[in-house]
Amino acid sequence: MTHALVVNTGSSSVKLALCDTSGRRLWQEQRSWGLSQADAGGQQLAELLEQWLSPLLAALEPLPQLVIHRIVHGGAHFSAPTLLSPQVLAELENLVPLAPLHNGPALEAINWLQGQLESQLQGSAIQQWACFDTAFHASLSEAASTYAIPASWRQQGLRRFGFHGLNHQHVGETVAARDPDIRRLISCQLGAGCSLCAIEIDPQGQPRSVDTTMGFTPLEGLVMASRSGSVDPGLLLHLMRQGIGVSELDTALNRQSGLLGLSELSGDMRELRLQAGEGHRGAQLAIAVFRHRLLQGIGAMAASLGGVEAIALSGGIGEHDDALATELEQALAWLPGLRWLRVAADEEGLMVRLIAKSCVTSRRTGQRLA
Repeated sequence: MTHALVVNTGSSSVKLALCDTSGRRLWQEQRSWGLSQADAGGQQLAELLEQWLSPLLAALEPLPQLVIHRIVHGGAHFSAPTLLSPQVLAELENLVPLAPLHNGPALEAINWLQGQLESQLQGSAIQQWACFDTAFHASLSEAASTYAIPASWRQQGLRRFGFHGLNHQHVGETVAARDPDIRRLISCQLGAGCSLCAIEIDPQGQPRSVDTTMGFTPLEGLVMASRSGSVDPGLLLHLMRQGIGVSELDTALNRQSGLLGLSELSGDMRELRLQAGEGHRGAQLAIAVFRHRLLQGIGAMAASLGGVEAIALSGGIGEHDDALATELEQALAWLPGLRWLRVAADEEGLMVRLIAKSCVTSRRTGQRLA
């Protein structure tokens, strides 16, 4: 492997990066897409890929023969970097309902690229790999991953998986390299999607997920841009008894809740900060609820670790919202000796390093990857 094209298809954007084997970016670009943009006259994913990515691929020389995709939900089966095949793609299709904002678009991008690259490579072999946001949380204990639901439900594989694992792992590795003395870390991924991860770091600098706020789907946990986070199941039962259907619930909880639903204005924290300063009540409420649930979650993660030595903020909000960082530091001043860090998100770099490691391991053991 010399160069890899990394495709990170999110719920509201597509990030592209051309990286070397160390994960260092040679270039990167990002474009927005999604239902909200399409409703406003913006692009759907297929149109974006055709108009933006197709010319970029045509200009690359040589064309990378390795493409790595971030896939949010790997279910119980996919817990390591995986070479994509028709059988694997069929299995991943079955997981789309578990992460509808992410898995479906990722598969659309995979299928589009497969056709595009095969035509440009004129029959040459191409490998597309997937890295999964759930994989880092495969280390969760039975107590941390199990819901208190009937045994017949648990036997269907209904459990807590956790998400944002790629960036939480990156945060853990980065903090371990910066400060080898840190053993208990809370990683805060705060962006359009938000989650926390309680991380133990061993003496060799290897991070391990102990607990996390997202569960069976990325809907559980913190307040997010348009996702509700955790809601009393009884409230949902109440709404269903009133006649609200599954599809309406899905749309409301995933696309119309969170910061957007609270503020009735925007799911963008930058916009809410500006409007809150102008006295907008909805923006003020959204920030207050977001902060309250975040503090609750941090307390829970600290309890799972038996204490905490450092908290790392990552993601668009975590890296750039100075007001939130100050508010959190003040609210958690009672925690002794706490170190506050900011770590730039780098899912793409981590994915390249994971695939490079998988390729080296496979060559050593004589396994054939393609």
